[in-house]
Amino acid sequence: MTDDSPDADRNPDEAARFWERLHTQREERHWSGRPNPVLVETAHAIAPGTALDLGSGGGGDAVWLAARGWRVTAADISATALSRAASHASAAGAAVARRLTVERHDLARTFPAGSFDLVNAHYLQTPFALPRARVLRRAARALTPGGLLLVVDHGSERPWSWSSGQDTRFPAPEEVFDALALDPAAWRPERLDTPRREATGPDGETATVTDTVVAVRRLAP
Repeated sequence: MTDDSPDADRNPDEAARFWERLHTQREERHWSGRPNPVLVETAHAIAPGTALDLGSGGGGDAVWLAARGWRVTAADISATALSRAASHASAAGAAVARRLTVERHDLARTFPAGSFDLVNAHYLQTPFALPRARVLRRAARALTPGGLLLVVDHGSERPWSWSSGQDTRFPAPEEVFDALALDPAAWRPERLDTPRREATGPDGETATVTDTVVAVRRLAP
């Protein structure tokens, strides 16, 4: 699903077209507005600050954070997804909309500027070449001292996923963390876990799924 090899042969427009088409084809009724449960579980214990949501999609996580007082940058490759995230923030109220900024990024090429108390990277998985470990290392470096990087991957097949039916390998959380090659003097893993839960797909179908959770804290100097 991801590739940390050099991306010289990567078509920079192919991934954008794929995700734009996917979000365009999804009707608004497919947007539940629900944040991802691991984010809710994690962020409830953190005082609101600055947050970066990588691969933000329609904004379920970003709007939830902004509604709870976070100043959020939502980054995605799809202009349609970002437009919907901004609309959902506006629908949640002027204060929420003011706290949400949307930025279009192909993370293989560009990354949001700034420093953040929380970086949320839910399901940053793609059928296209992506130097994912490099992206997540950059995310870790963007943390403020004491900040948290939360990475949640698919740890099992979702029947409704774009990757359904593919021969997909799901790395263990320890593998995901080790691939980041972070200095243990500056970053510490706080959670390496594979929780299971009941999930609901875009058309209401349900399945028991596994998430791969990696939470990394940047240590204070």
